Amino acid sequence: MLQSWRDHGKWRVRELLAHLGGYYAAWATPEIPRPWDADELIAAVGLTGHAGKKVKTLSGGQRRRLDVAIGLVGRPEALFLDEPTAGFDPRARHEFHELVRGLVADGATTVLLTTHDLDEAEKLADRILVLTGGRIVADGTAAELARSIASEDEVRWLHGGRRHARRTQDSTRLARELFARHGEEVQELEVRRASLEQSYLALVREAEGAGR
Repeated sequence: MLQSWRDHGKWRVRELLAHLGGYYAAWATPEIPRPWDADELIAAVGLTGHAGKKVKTLSGGQRRRLDVAIGLVGRPEALFLDEPTAGFDPRARHEFHELVRGLVADGATTVLLTTHDLDEAEKLADRILVLTGGRIVADGTAAELARSIASEDEVRWLHGGRRHARRTQDSTRLARELFARHGEEVQELEVRRASLEQSYLALVREAEGAGR
């Protein structure tokens, strides 16, 4: 991606992508045509309405989308994304997540994503590596990390006009026991699965304790 927009502010979005894409044409194969068609790529990152605009007129979020398009224009086999959705509004984040899922589903691109957004990691990643203090302290899927580290779900319910909450490693069993004991008197039953955020916090606490 470009380090600065200063030298490209007068380029138009479609023009810039077509120009940069031309550098990748020599690496096209029958299986992977290169570059990505500029208009298709512009549509994929949600910039169709801005294709003819000069880069310097784009908003910060629109430039972030163009950043992503520039990274994708050569249809890379490996794509490195560092905090890619910083500055995106909720709709833009959702559209970007769908784009990343599509790239991975096609099987032609491996994505390495660096993020502090644990919700984003949980939504997108097939495999998660957690780093703290410069070391990898965990490796697995979000579900595997939650089971092995946070391990406990939280079950909440309403009974007799009172709200209850209990942490358990077997939320399904607890739910069955509640209905067997109280039947339809159990209301508003909610199971909150152990999350990646809980796993991360547990890992950080453990790492900090080991470093003392």
